[in-house]
This record gives sequence, C-alpha cells and structure tokens, in this order.
Amino acid sequence: MSKKSIFTIIIALLLHTQVFAADWPQWRGENRDGIWREKGIIKKFETQQLPILWRVKIANGYSGPTVAKGRVYITDRLTSPDKIERIHCFDAMTGEGIWSHSYESIYKKVGYPDGPRASVTINDGRAYSLGSMGQLFCFDAAKGNVLWSKDLYTEYKIKLPIWAIAASPLVENNLVILQIGGSDNACLVAFDKVTGKEKWRALNDKASYSAPIIIKQAGKRVLVCWTGDSVAGLDPMTGKIHWQHPFTPVKMVLNIATPVFENGYLFVSGFYDGSLLLKVNPNELSVEKVWRRRGQSERITDSLHCCISTPVLQGDYIYGVDSYGELRCLDLKTGDRIWESLDAVPKDRWSNIHLVRHEDKIWMFNERGELIISKLSPQGFHEISRTQLIAPTTGQLKRGGKGVCWSHPAFANKHIYIRNDEELVCADLSEKK
Repeated sequence: MSKKSIFTIIIALLLHTQVFAADWPQWRGENRDGIWREKGIIKKFETQQLPILWRVKIANGYSGPTVAKGRVYITDRLTSPDKIERIHCFDAMTGEGIWSHSYESIYKKVGYPDGPRASVTINDGRAYSLGSMGQLFCFDAAKGNVLWSKDLYTEYKIKLPIWAIAASPLVENNLVILQIGGSDNACLVAFDKVTGKEKWRALNDKASYSAPIIIKQAGKRVLVCWTGDSVAGLDPMTGKIHWQHPFTPVKMVLNIATPVFENGYLFVSGFYDGSLLLKVNPNELSVEKVWRRRGQSERITDSLHCCISTPVLQGDYIYGVDSYGELRCLDLKTGDRIWESLDAVPKDRWSNIHLVRHEDKIWMFNERGELIISKLSPQGFHEISRTQLIAPTTGQLKRGGKGVCWSHPAFANKHIYIRNDEELVCADLSEKK
C-alpha cells in the first residue's frame, strides 16, 4: 500500500472520529448550546426501561455530569460524618473509578442544600469545579491532583444567593470565567486558567444561577451573562461592558435557565419574572428589546415563565417549560402562546424537562427520570418514543415523597450519562447496524 493511501486512511479515520463521536465537556455540551451533534443515534426506544450499561454509587447533588476524553465527571455532597463536597472522575465506558477529591464545605443558609449545583468544566487537560459555597478547584483532569484552588466566598466576600453558587465555569481562551456575586464589582470574575491569577472583574450586580455563554456579534466574541439585575454583554478577555439591559426581579432572583442565542435573537426566561427577547445588533455591539412579558404571578403566567429548564429557539418559534411544567410554544416575534401541552411531564410547581436538540428532534429528560424522543413544531408536541432511564430520588425535592431528577444529562460517545441522589448511570444510545 502506498504512503498516500495510508495517509488517506488515517485522515478518514480521524474525520470519522470527529463526526461520529463527541464529548460533552461542559454545561449543556461542547458549545454550551444544548445541541447534540453526534451521528448514528437510535430513532426510537425498544423497551420501556432503557438498559443500563453501568451504574456507580454516588451521593446527593444537583450538578449534571460532563464527559471528555473517555472520562465522566460529577460532584456530590456528604453530610455525615463530615460535611464535604466531592468531585469524582470515572471511566466513561465502564464506570470504573479513576479519582476522587473531597473537601470540607459547610453550607451557610443555603436553601435546598442537597449538594453542588455547577457542572465540572473540562478544558485542555484541566477540570474546573465550582462548589456551592464558592470553592473553586483546577485539577489535572486525568490524574486528579489539584493544580490550584481558591476560596471565593471568603476572598471575594460573596453575597451568597439563597440557593448558593450554581453557574458552571466558562473557559474562553486562557481564562476561566465565573458568575459568583462577589463584592466590589466582582459579580463576574475571570482567572488565568493555568495559574488561577485574577485577570479581571466586572459588574456590581447580584449573582443569579444562570450560566454565562459566548456569542458572536459584530465580528467579535461576546460574553453574555444574565445576572440578578441585568442581561449584559462583555469583552470576555477584558471584562469591558459592551452593552447591558436591565432585568429587575419583582420578587427575588430566580434566574436559572441559560440565555439562548439563535439567529440574532437572545432570550431569557425566569420563574417569577417572565421572558425577555433581545435583538442582537449584527453590525455593532448593542442590543434592543423586542418584547418583555410577565404574567400576574408564577401561577397565572404570560408567554413563558421558565424555572430550571432552558428553552429552545427554533425558526420563528420558542419552545420551553413554564412554571408548573407546561410545555409551550411561543411566537418568536411577539411572545404569543401558540400551544401548550401537559403530556411531557406531570404538572407541578417547578416541574422540569431538560431539552436537547439532536438533528430534527428534541430529546427530553423529564424530572420523572424519563427520556423522550420528540418533535416540536407550531402544530404541537409529537412524542416519538419514551423510556424510563433512572428513578427519581427525594434529596433534590421530595415531590410528594416520590422525588425528582433535576440534573441535566450529558450526551457523549453515543451514550447518555445521568445522575440522581444515589447513582450515576450510563446507557448506550447508538443505532445498531
């Protein structure tokens, strides 16, 4: 065989790996956009209970798993005999433990104290973990040794939100960027990702629970963060504020969903405060309000009042989960409701579904531990297939004694990874030839 032929085969294999296998190295996937891009995935489920490839015991927590380079990362919390948070790393295909790290974490007036909220972010061989009380660690992702760490609660005099620190770390170039709600203009803080040295701080806003994202605007990369007071666009390398739009809470900060950016529109939605749609100027660093809508209360809602679930923008429509689990379709340009369905999850306060786009379908993981393959359109919710994936547990929320599954799943290597308060499980979703 000629050298040219061998080279062609190697390139083909590399391309095959890039196209048909993917990691989920941070909150909501590779690009933090809730899109699963792998090919060769099943079209429907064959059984009512999805077969589990492996399961490992873990403890309580809200954080979702992340997956990179054959390893899956998750955090949890123990309260006896000591109050500690832990970071675990497992083999992604076998569930075999690779490393764990624990540290003391005494919660101070934290509502729903089930455990850590933020997913571990993996970048360039490092794993960044942010605990509920602001303990930040940078690990060697493969070996688990601590490269650097910080007690942000003490160092930045954090004004702790009632449900603690929740926004997952964002890595941009040589920086790791956090929303922590620190004092002295430190709602957002950026550190050198290798050394941990502070590089900039910005905004005097209260912290929210919403993870920051990066968008492209006017030829630049812009950091978008939905804080407890505003939606802001900043230079991710310097912290310079490009634009800021107010979003003042009427009752309390309950901004959890991640901002969604699609086709020049930026959308946020909260449990008490309804929804805001901004048009992002493609030619200059500015935004303008398209509409802002809010109902009379979290029960009598207008447009969309999301709690945990991050919505989907698709064409001229918005799909999201309202305050009591109502799956809704909105007209993008007006916020008017097109339809509502209660078929995807039982109705209840904060009832949740995580939505992930895969090709022309929406994969849903609801709080009952069910995985649903669906299509969403202006005509309605079309369920293709549904299976039980994992059992709800009561640590995150008792929900009438039945519990919930509120953690976001990870989709990687044609598998799904998800946790409850007792175990982390993995199931194969690859299409069988």
